[in-house]
Amino acid sequence: MANHKSALKRHRQSLKRRARNRISKTRIKNTVKAVRVAIEEKDVAKAQEALKEASSILDRAARKKVIHARQAERRISRLQTAINKIEA
Repeated sequence: MANHKSALKRHRQSLKRRARNRISKTRIKNTVKAVRVAIEEKDVAKAQEALKEASSILDRAARKKVIHARQAERRISRLQTAINKIEA
C-alpha cells in the first residue's frame, strides 16, 4: 500500500475509475448481446432499436475513454453490417 499522500489519492481515484469503467463495460456487453440476439431471431425492427441504444452507449463509453473510439466505431459497424445481411 502507498504511503505518500499523492499516491494514496491516486489509488482512491483508480478505484473509483475502475468501478465506473466496469459498470460501463457491463452495459456495453449487455446491449451488444441484445442486438446479437435480435439478429439471431432475424427480427430486423428489434435489432435496429437495440442497435440504436447500443451505439449510444458505445459512443458514450468512447467519449469517456472507457474504450477506444475506433473500437466503438468498429463494433457499431459490424453490428450494422449483420443487420443489413438479415434485411437482404
